[in-house]
Amino acid sequence: MDLTEGTQEEKRARSKKMMLWFGIISLIMSFAAWTSAYIVSSKREDWLKNFELPNAFLISVGIIVVSSATFIMAKQALKRNKMQLVTIWLFVTLALGIAFIYNQFVGFGEIITAGYNFTGPTSNVTMSYVFLIAAVHIAHVAVGLICILVVIYNHFKQKYGSENMLGFELAANFWHFVDILWVYLFLFLYFY
Repeated sequence: MDLTEGTQEEKRARSKKMMLWFGIISLIMSFAAWTSAYIVSSKREDWLKNFELPNAFLISVGIIVVSSATFIMAKQALKRNKMQLVTIWLFVTLALGIAFIYNQFVGFGEIITAGYNFTGPTSNVTMSYVFLIAAVHIAHVAVGLICILVVIYNHFKQKYGSENMLGFELAANFWHFVDILWVYLFLFLYFY
């Protein structure tokens, strides 16, 4: 299909989806760089070989996966024009996103309790990478939460329906991306 074909609205929708994918690809490259730096740095003499990730990070995996499922349920409800269900699932997704961030900070507390800080005399390069990677991911989850709040606002303004889902879909795609990203990051940090 020719990208110049279609109505002005279809062209605008395609351009917004393309911009989201450009953003996601740049985030993938950024996290690939940080995980690559992690791998290169693991050859250092002061690298911790046998550390355990906080239990809270594992719990976060479950929370974020369930939040993706609830966003999918919200989208399915929207396709069926079940607006009350859309509201419920969006608020559940928002609550799970907040719970995820809270749990990440619990994980940071577990790392600090184990004797490691991000910087300073009790820091370690290994744990500094873990702090950095998780903190940057939290920032992106926070952006996802803002997107969900915008979707909730627009939902209450009755902007979305089974025929008009663009903003909803964009927010959902970004949310699913940050969810998948955390699963990858957790598995990377756990197994590498």
